[in-house]
Amino acid sequence: MANALGRRSFAAALGAVALAAASPLRAQPQRPLRVGWLSSEQRSSPSPNLASFREGLRELGRVEGSRLKIEPWWGEGSAERMTQLAAEVVRSQPAIVVASGGLAVFALRGAGATMPIVFSMSADPVQAGVIESFARPGGNLTGISLFTLALVGKRLELLKETLPSARRIAAIANPQHPGEANERDAVQRAAASLQLAMRYFPVQSAAELDAALAEIRRGRDDAVVAFADGFTLGFAGRLASFSLESRIPVVDGWASFARAGNLMTYGPVIEDVHRRLAVYVDKIANGARPADLPVELPTRLELVVNAKTATLLGITIPRSVLSRADEIVR
Repeated sequence: MANALGRRSFAAALGAVALAAASPLRAQPQRPLRVGWLSSEQRSSPSPNLASFREGLRELGRVEGSRLKIEPWWGEGSAERMTQLAAEVVRSQPAIVVASGGLAVFALRGAGATMPIVFSMSADPVQAGVIESFARPGGNLTGISLFTLALVGKRLELLKETLPSARRIAAIANPQHPGEANERDAVQRAAASLQLAMRYFPVQSAAELDAALAEIRRGRDDAVVAFADGFTLGFAGRLASFSLESRIPVVDGWASFARAGNLMTYGPVIEDVHRRLAVYVDKIANGARPADLPVELPTRLELVVNAKTATLLGITIPRSVLSRADEIVR
């Protein structure tokens, strides 16, 4: 009898422990997933990149609140500020950091960040020393590279189709951009195949850009090809003003250039890229290692034509080009 009572008492005690462990009142609250966002964008401007990233997380069931916190840091277009912010991010120690742009990537690496970093960058990440290979990144960084040499020739084909009388183009690029030499070679080969002569202008500052544009104006090049990276993106408005003043069209790889007033762009859909970064964050949050997640290239491209700029420059966009445009700015 005593043994039976003892067994019942022991079973009751086990049940009480189990109920206590299962009770939501006694359960430890789950800490939110803290995701840092570092970008050189302006804080004052709504970021379509961050909005796309948030949308991607929502599609995966991760909504900001008690279980997810996104902490943005904005570089305001300053490399110096990016260096300072990267140090703050490292001290803050979020679980994962999204680095939007090469400046953010390099700043975090310089600050000694060891947490998982998911990036989007226009540079060649292998040549930049950010990853070991696309298939096996090998460290704490992975993400999406916008560096696609195959698009260079297509941009020039669209330019030549739009301006069949063009004979000479000017290429503007930041020579310190990892992969720039390969892109320059690709542009030269594509230009030669289209019977276009090319003049190359390396620029690393606003002053050098102004000097290059003055020489392009004097030389009366038929068009300008700006290499797609964060440096040239920062001067999209300046290039558009030059284009209208000198009546020399400018083409590039990112839609924001055409929306800023330049003639035409062909390249990846940047919003899609940042939406895709959410998949990487979700996988890492579920236990995957950045070293094992292959770096991807964009899967969707867009052609954006600024019809208003074409009219102001006296250029008639062929119907064959307009019919392929994903967006026409009017």
